Order: sequence, then C-alpha cells, then structure tokens
Amino acid sequence: MKCCRATQNFSLNHTFHFCCTKMLPKMLPDYDPNDNQAGMKLLEDLTTNAYEIQQQVLREILTRNAQTEYLKGFLNGQCDEDCFKKKVPVVNYEDIKPYIERIADGEPSEIISAQPITELLTSSGTSGGQPKMMPSSAEDLNRKTFFYNMLVPVMNKYVEGLDKGKGMYLLFIKPEISTPSGLMARPVLTSYYKSSNFRNRPFNQYNIYTSPDETILCPDSKQSMYCQLLCGLVQRDDVLRVGAVFASAFLRAIKFLEDYWKELCSNIRTGHVSDWITDPGCRSSVSLVLGGRNSELADLIEEQCSGKSWEGIIKNLWPKTKFIEVIVTGSMAQYIPTLDFYSGGLPLVSTMYASSECYFGINFKPLSKPSDVSYTLLPNMAYFEFLLVEKNNGELTQKVHCNGVSDKNCIQASDENEEFQTLDLMEVKLGQYYELVVTTFTGLYRYRVGDILMVTGFHNKAPQFRFVQRRNVVLSIDTDKTNEEDLLKAVTQAKCLIEPLGFLLTEYTGYADTSSIPGHYVLFWELKMKGSNDLPELDAEKMEQCCSKVEENLDSVYRRCRKKDKSIGALEIRVVKHGTFDALMDFCVSEGSSVNQYKTPRCIKSEEARKLLDSKVVGKFFSRKTPFWEPFRMEIN
Repeated sequence: MKCCRATQNFSLNHTFHFCCTKMLPKMLPDYDPNDNQAGMKLLEDLTTNAYEIQQQVLREILTRNAQTEYLKGFLNGQCDEDCFKKKVPVVNYEDIKPYIERIADGEPSEIISAQPITELLTSSGTSGGQPKMMPSSAEDLNRKTFFYNMLVPVMNKYVEGLDKGKGMYLLFIKPEISTPSGLMARPVLTSYYKSSNFRNRPFNQYNIYTSPDETILCPDSKQSMYCQLLCGLVQRDDVLRVGAVFASAFLRAIKFLEDYWKELCSNIRTGHVSDWITDPGCRSSVSLVLGGRNSELADLIEEQCSGKSWEGIIKNLWPKTKFIEVIVTGSMAQYIPTLDFYSGGLPLVSTMYASSECYFGINFKPLSKPSDVSYTLLPNMAYFEFLLVEKNNGELTQKVHCNGVSDKNCIQASDENEEFQTLDLMEVKLGQYYELVVTTFTGLYRYRVGDILMVTGFHNKAPQFRFVQRRNVVLSIDTDKTNEEDLLKAVTQAKCLIEPLGFLLTEYTGYADTSSIPGHYVLFWELKMKGSNDLPELDAEKMEQCCSKVEENLDSVYRRCRKKDKSIGALEIRVVKHGTFDALMDFCVSEGSSVNQYKTPRCIKSEEARKLLDSKVVGKFFSRKTPFWEPFRMEIN
C-alpha cells in the first residue's frame, strides 16, 4: 500500500490530499459555532465517512511523523499502514515513558513528534506513584476547541432556549510544574482553561458562564469554589444549566454550599465579598457581578437553604435549570442516587468522553438515562484500534461492571500475550467489549488507553460505545484511580505495623463509599493471631496508624485529592470476624461464580455482599492524619 503525502500546511485550516476521489470534511473544518445546522451537518459527514476519515487520519499521522526517532525505529521511514500494524507494537505507558521523559528533560520533540511538543498533560492515571505525562501540541488545543464546539449543536437539538441564559459550571485548575526543558506539565483541563482558546472562545450560548474567568483560574481552590458559587447564586435567574466536569466535583460544591450558605447570603445582603477572598482577580471580578446590596435575594436563598431537607435544592435555588451536566458514567455512576436527591428530578447529562491522551467521543443523545449513555467516537480526533475483551476465558475471571451493573459473562483478556490483534473502528461488533488503543497526532502510537468499552450501536457508519470501566482500577472517588496492584502494595506496607504484634492479615477487599460527601475508601480486613483463630482486642491507635500507612502508600493523585483538594475523606478499615471471607465466597458462588475459579474481589460492587461484610464487622478505624503530598516534582533520570 502506498502512502498519500500530506501538504506541509498544518494550520487549523490545512487541507489533505486523498488517494480516493471522495470529498471528505477537512480534519479540523471551519464553521460558525453558532450555526447549529452547519454543526449537525458536519457531525453527519464525519460519522457517515468514518472509515475514509480514519484512513486519512492514519496516513497523515504516519506521513508527518515517519522520520521521528520512535517510528523510524520500527518503520525505517516508511508510512505504510500494513507495516505500521505489523511492526509498531501496541504499548503501555511504561513503554513510552522514557521517550516522554527525555523530552521533559530537554531533548527535541522529534523523538516522537514532528510537531513541537508545547506542554505535557498529566493524567489522573498514575505510574510509579506519579502522574503519567502525555505529549501535547498547539494544534492539539485547536482539536479540543473543535471538539467542544461540536457539543453545542447536539445540546441545542435536544434542549430549547439555551441561548436565553447562562451555565453555572464549576470549573477549576490544578497544580502544574515546569519541567527541566521549560515545558509545563499540568492536567488537561488546566491546560485548556489557561489557553487563549478558552479565554478567547467565541461567545455562543454554551460558552457563557456565571463564573468569571478570573475565578476559574484562581489557584486557591477554596477561594475559587466560594466565588463561583457566589456568582452563580447572584445570577440565579439567568442560570439554565448547572454542572462540573465530574459528578464528584459537583457534589463537593453542594457540600461546600451547605457549609458556607450563611456567609454567601451575608455577602449578597451587604454587597461585599468576604475579606478572606484575597485573590485580586477574584475580588475585582466577583465585586462587579455582586453589584450592590440585595436583601431580597439573600432572604430567598436563606429560606431555601435553612429548610430541614436539601432534597431538590438545585431546582429550588436555580429554578430555570434544565439539566445537570456532569460525567456520570464509569466510576462516577456511584454518585447518581445522591445527584438525584439534590437535583429535584433534573436530567443528568454526560456530553463527552475524553482523556489526557485524546478527546474521543460525543453523546449524541444527551438526555438518555445515565445507564444508557453511549459515545460516538469522532473519527478525525485520532486513529482508533481495539483489543477484544474475551468472554468466558477460562480462569481469567475479572467481572466487568457496566455503570455499576455486573455482567457475569464479560471477562477481560490476559495482558500476558505478547502479540495483540487489533481491530479498526469499523470492524467492531455490536455487543462486544473492547479495550481502546489510540494513535494520536501528538506522539502516541498504538497506545493502550486502559478503557474498556462496549459497542451499543451505530450512528451512520460510526460505532457507539458505552464506557464500562478502567482496566484494573478497583477504587475511585474523584480523579483518583487506584488499581489492584497499587492497593496491594499499600496494604502490604500497612500490615507490617501489626505483624510484630502477632496479627496476620488473611484477606482484604474494599469499596468506594460515596454515601457521604466527600466519599472515602473503605477496606475490610480479616485478621487472626498466629497459631490461633481468636481475635484479641484491637489496638485502636495501631489500627489508625494502619489506615494512615495505606494512604501514605497510595499514589500522588489520591494524596492530592485527600490533602489539598479535600475531595476524598479519611480512609477507613473495618475489621471483620474470622470466616467472613469464606462467607463472602459462599455468597459469590451462590450468585454464579465458579468455586474453582473464585478469587476474592478487591472491590465489592454488590450491595448484598457489602451488607454481608458489614454484618461481620467488629471494629471500625479511620486515618487520623492526611497523607504527605506536595506538587508534582520531576523525577527524571
């Protein structure tokens, strides 16, 4: 197969020459974000020509980057698709980490990308306790802007009148650092909010927020939260939609409002921002929004917030709100009942599927129930491949949970296979499970994202996917993603504190408890004395130290959420009676698990199983201190 050569104009408006005569949309086509009809037509064109656009994307990526050190090592300068799939390996982060670290340390971008790498995006997934770093370029910001603009016509198709008001979206930035090369390493949303693309965004109805940019960009999360809520309350009559990126962040805002509503009402009543708001940008911008005194509004908000129950508080405080926009798929599904309680029956809308590596897909039916949410991958965002997740694969028993509902027939394929047979976007089949593999414009080649997806249907010729879970992630409250290996390491360190006392940890499991805000990790430990099944009186101080030791050995994202963001509560260990995990196995077998293949699940998702474990608890202990955390430091060898 011969390559097609791209033109050398790689700006936002670049064109591309094809091997076929069919005219396809530009990779990042120009269109007016306020023109909903043009936006929907563009989405129809992209999904109708999904196969051709995917081929176009791969050709362009290979043509651009054929001479990079990484690709040249496998392809020797070729840009043939067949060679690419035969010779370029499917990789995990550890495989590409040395290349990215070399760029962070000052070597040229040409190691992996013909385009200059302008920043490194820190993923919430971790490696060795530190965030993963993903390469990004200036063009990548344009790609994200295009993606965000595509959300507008879809929402306008299903919800009328959004141009008549504002969105109260609670958006925040996270810590960032400068690498030895001078490149910034920061979370993907921090990158976008700080970019000129965000600050100079076209002010269509979906870009008009109650929060001034200065409050979003405030580095102090407490001041940022307070000021954004204050602005949202003052402009309550203009608010047509509320939300945050993740459900956990939105609920954290509700908890913050519970703690600070009296002070917020005082600010509205006096027309004066609290003195502890010291950030200059926040003070000046919020003072303008606040205007002057407004006793009537303060009394109204006070009346709503001082009631016995906060059920339906969102609808009561912002009566014109049409929906809540938050991600409620994957691990965020655990927050749906709490959101329903506060929302007053408002629809929960998950609009998009994205990550630090790449922005992937859009929900073409945003008002669908959270359990039915599917995303259509936009074929011009990256080149997509898929690894089949096998069913009923012998002893490889790892249940996949679709939005919290267990699918007993879905078993993840082994990671031990050295060769991976991938499928293209157009080769996936309805009802099958796959792990996503992505090749980006910015230097990731055949990279395993770690997300498990299920094909739910097709929009034109583009498949639609339901997000099922992160590969091997067992616990998650906010942006933390604790996998089975990291949990084992942390528990192993903690049990060393009690082993000198004669205790043995025979089994453990856990779950993410989101019944309160903030949520927290709960671990069930079954302990015994050496040479005996009797469990003597537990030393509360020593068990609390075990809780803290687990937290100290979890990754930096968990520790940041716990210490700085305060979005995760103190870790809890519940000690259970001897024989509890035998009873858990009996329960799982009664639910259909095989005795021969049974392995203790490291995360309990069944409510019945949790109740069984809780009925056996003999002691509950919490961490008494927050774990050590400091902003991400470069550790490049």
